[in-house]
Parts: sequence; structure tokens; C-alpha cells
Amino acid sequence: MPSRTLVRRLLAATLLMALAPLTPAHAADPEQSVDYRGLHLTLPADWRVVDLDRDPGACLRLDLPTLYLGHAGPQTRCTGRRAVPVRADTLHLEPLADAPPRADVPTLPVPDGAEPPPAEGASAEVRYALHGPGVMATLSYGAQPETVRALLAHAVGQPSAPAGRPASGAQGPAATTAPAVGVGAGGTGAPAAAFTGHGFDACTAPSQDAMDTWRADSPFGAVGIYIGGRARACAQPQLTADWVRRQLAAGWHLMPIWVGPQPWHSTSTGLSTDPSEADDQGREAAEGAAAAARALGLPAGTPLYADLENYTDRDTWDAPVVAHLTAWTVRLHELGYHAAAYVSASSGAKALSAHYAQAPQAMPDVLWVARWNGAASVTDADLGLPSGTTQWSGPRRAHQYQGDHDATYGDETINIDRSWVDVDPTALTPLPTVTAPGRRLP
Repeated sequence: MPSRTLVRRLLAATLLMALAPLTPAHAADPEQSVDYRGLHLTLPADWRVVDLDRDPGACLRLDLPTLYLGHAGPQTRCTGRRAVPVRADTLHLEPLADAPPRADVPTLPVPDGAEPPPAEGASAEVRYALHGPGVMATLSYGAQPETVRALLAHAVGQPSAPAGRPASGAQGPAATTAPAVGVGAGGTGAPAAAFTGHGFDACTAPSQDAMDTWRADSPFGAVGIYIGGRARACAQPQLTADWVRRQLAAGWHLMPIWVGPQPWHSTSTGLSTDPSEADDQGREAAEGAAAAARALGLPAGTPLYADLENYTDRDTWDAPVVAHLTAWTVRLHELGYHAAAYVSASSGAKALSAHYAQAPQAMPDVLWVARWNGAASVTDADLGLPSGTTQWSGPRRAHQYQGDHDATYGDETINIDRSWVDVDPTALTPLPTVTAPGRRLP
């Protein structure tokens, strides 16, 4: 039988071997190197590297520092929150030749030998079409884009120049930009038809195969899609103008969602606690959402939903939330779209309801409320509204009654939230007629 001393030594040796990967020699390595299609990237040590060719089901998350390589797959593993408190720096590199023509992110061409120019996007995402190596590079960033842009500039062999005036987009081969947003910039086409029935939303737009299968085999007729915003949790590699056109043609009722500043404290995704600043953020969010909606081909008059997540400190957040959503509504009306809000029954819905009488004309046209009680209905109680109220009466309500679960129809599984939708865009208050920026017809 081994002595106690020998047993102690064996246990000590085993423990040292287990701790070996955590020694300073390993933990102190500040960088990692990756080569992709002629680009040499030097990444911070804490970045993940995800090879999408080997793992096509991986989700392009925007809240973890990550280098994604290759074309995105069907995004079958995108689960959990649709809004994140902190956006990380990420970089997605894929072959340029068949990169999807994203309408929700501005794309700038970069000639061979040139440096990616400074640029920003309303959703904190920018794409660069690198013609030298034949790579499409999609940047997502937190507070500002310079860190990840500098990483890309060094990869293409160019030192990163000091940040100048950001470009909003550029014309040229393989370039797409969100159109300039002016008053009356709503998209063309007929407004969405009335819909009453089951709807779902997913963190990322499902593949066309999944949408076709669910249209045939599921009870759903409405789908929420996240068209942008600084707090958006998942990238949208499937979301193109053609994707939107095909869903509308198939009869889907689309609920476009903008995940703008949130009622939490964050330098990258937070809403200001100052109602005046929250008002400005609401107008800015409306302009970003309208630009994305127009680029995606969503018709004028479509309700666009501002996602405002739940909060518990109503004394702090009620006033800025109401200021944000009323500014969002007024500006969207000027831009040719109806306004809607996605809020929680216990916070945002109560704040809007309490202030409804003060400015009914500036309240969102449609109210979509999260209350996970399992009831597929839009009663006052479901939405956290006073019993018997006329607020958002008629076909102007939706109720998210079940959250974050996997659902399978046919052979397609998607992680979703479920809602009951009762919305008729054609029955909403007519939008103001505008002939020139800043002027309305009497």
C-alpha cells in the first residue's frame, strides 16, 4: 500500500498538470494570427475564431469578440436575447464573388492597394468590398469602429490612417448603400395587408428553405425580422431585399424590428436617462430604421417596431422611454412609415399607457407587448393596459405570449418567440402628406 507521503506527492503532481495551461506563460500571450485568402490578421488573444465552412450552423453573434470566416450558413443555433447590453468588435470575412447583397448594412468598395476608409453605420455595422484579395469584410463594433477597422487595414497591408469624417457609403462595383433618408422616404408598393393570427420572431432571418417549410406546415402567418439597431444581438446574413420580396410574395405578414438604444446603462447600446437626449435618440433611430426599411423594399406605411426591452426601475426610465417612443413615432410618420413599439407589459406598456392622454397623436400606432403567459390573445390584461381602455383598440395590437424556445415544423427547427397578432396597417391613422423636407400640406 502506498505511503501517505507518496499519495500526497501524486496528488500534487496531478494538480500541477491540470493547472499547467493556466500558467502565466500561456495566459500572457496577447495576440493570435490568422491567415485568410491572402489576408494576415493579428487578433487580440480573447477573440474567438469561427470557421463557418466547418461549422455552417454557427450563429454570427455580435456580443462576443469574434472573427468569422466563410459564408454564413442557416444560423440554426441563434438563440436567446434579441438585444444585448454590450456590442463587441467582430469581423466577418467571406469570398467577395458570392457574398449576399446586404441591404441593411452600408457597403463600401475598396480598390486593390487602398485602405478601408473610415465609415459608420446606423446599426454599428459596415461592410468593405476588398477587391484586391476578393474578400467581403463586415465589421460590427461597440462604441466606435476604429479598432476593428485598424485590424482590417493592417491585414490588407495598409496602416490605419487617423479617423476622418466617416463615410456613409459610396457608389461603385460590388457596393450597396442605404439610400439617403429625407422626409417622405417611405418605400414603394402597397402597405401590408391586415393580419390576425399566430406570429413568431427569431434572432436572425431564417433561410428560404425554412421559411417555405414553415409557410406550408406551421400555424404562423406573421414573422418579426430584426432589420437593424445598435443593440441587435445577431447578424443578418440572410436578410436581403430579395428575401423580403419573397416573403411578401408568399403571403407572410412582416413585422420589422429596430433594436435601438435600450433602458439600461451602456456606452454602446444604452438609452439616455435624460428625456431630451432620449428624444434625439428616438429621431435618430427612426431615421436609421426608415433607411433600412426602404433599402429592404418594405412598402410605405409599413409599421416599424422599436424594440424597448423590460426594465424594473420605472422612476428612472419611464420618462425617457416615453420621450424616445413619441419622437420615434413622429419622425417615422414624417418618413412615410407607421410607428410601432415592442415593450414589456410590466414596464414600457404601463409607461405609454400612463402618458397616452398627453399626446395621443404621438403614441405608436401599434403596440406589441411581451407577457409570457401562454395566452394567444390581445386583451387589455395581456398587454398590461387598464381594463376597458380604448388605447390601441381595434386591429393595433400584438401579444408575445411565449419566449425563447425551439419549434420544429416539417424538418426545420428554429429558436423563436411566439405572438398573437391583430394588426391592420390599412386601418391606421393616415400619415401626413409631405411635399418638401420640413413642410407639410395643410
